[in-house]
Amino acid sequence: MSSASTANGSTHSASVITGDWDAVDDQRFSLSEGARCIGTEAAAGAGFGDQHFICVDIPSGRLFSTTGEPGAGLQLRADLDVPLGAAARTAGGGWIAAAGTSVIRLVPAADGSGLLIADEVIAQLPVDSAEQRVNDAVADPHGRFWPGAMGQQGEEGQGLLARVRARGSGPAEISPAEINSAEISTVHAPMTIPNGPAFSADGSTMYFAETSEGRIMRATVDPETGGVGSPELFAQIDEGNPDGMTVDAEGCLWQAVYGGGCLLRFAPDGQLLEKIPVPASQPTSVALSAEPPYRVVVTTAAQELENPQQHDGRVISAPVSVAGRVADSFGE
Repeated sequence: MSSASTANGSTHSASVITGDWDAVDDQRFSLSEGARCIGTEAAAGAGFGDQHFICVDIPSGRLFSTTGEPGAGLQLRADLDVPLGAAARTAGGGWIAAAGTSVIRLVPAADGSGLLIADEVIAQLPVDSAEQRVNDAVADPHGRFWPGAMGQQGEEGQGLLARVRARGSGPAEISPAEINSAEISTVHAPMTIPNGPAFSADGSTMYFAETSEGRIMRATVDPETGGVGSPELFAQIDEGNPDGMTVDAEGCLWQAVYGGGCLLRFAPDGQLLEKIPVPASQPTSVALSAEPPYRVVVTTAAQELENPQQHDGRVISAPVSVAGRVADSFGE
């Protein structure tokens, strides 16, 4: 693995962003996060039509879908009564979510509203419900789900990164009973504000952020067991704080920089390929479409901003020249 880099500039003059940034919707969120591309096939199967991007507003517990096109809007898909960190598809075509202090299953509401509602708790995070909450979370290419937790106010040392695995899961689709008997392990603690993680296409490399310390970390992952090697520094962010992230189809890491008003794109060896300005000061997560025409979708936050500018707190997008990967599912 390469030595750490410092993210303070760009090495390429040609940008992978090929057009203007635009708002997907006029709604302004305190803390939108969890942008993912679930792919057109999964979107159709979920009843989302062609809305193949999802994202959340953490404090309000809401899940949205969108095509990611300018002005396309955000469609409400779930409205929970606890903070919602992120959601993922399951191998059986359902949903799980990091919500409150748990990982839960989401199921269609019986009233025909089309909304997803909270069902069984499949794993309880090892946290104090009064002091902590979930933050970001993502599934890996081998069907595990990796949620983070943090203190309600970002208190030092109150965060952790965990791994959730469905008992008996394998390449075949898993049953609801197997989904509901997941096992959870803490893989990295103590932390303060964990973000990510993101995985290489083969699942052997995991990236995650120590947001409050400005560090992007990298660790090896055993594909069979999910065992995590000792994390090492991948990049140090000096201006702003690393937040949500994703890995594109070329194996490059895209990092949203909260407070930095930009995205950073790194080569797998740690070289900074591009610093990409975005028209919002607090980008929180990033997702890329897996099918052409390619777009990047970025969630942003308006929290703690006295005078939010035009796109602060909005979900924004732009055309790009590089593809992403369809978000992985739990239990595969």
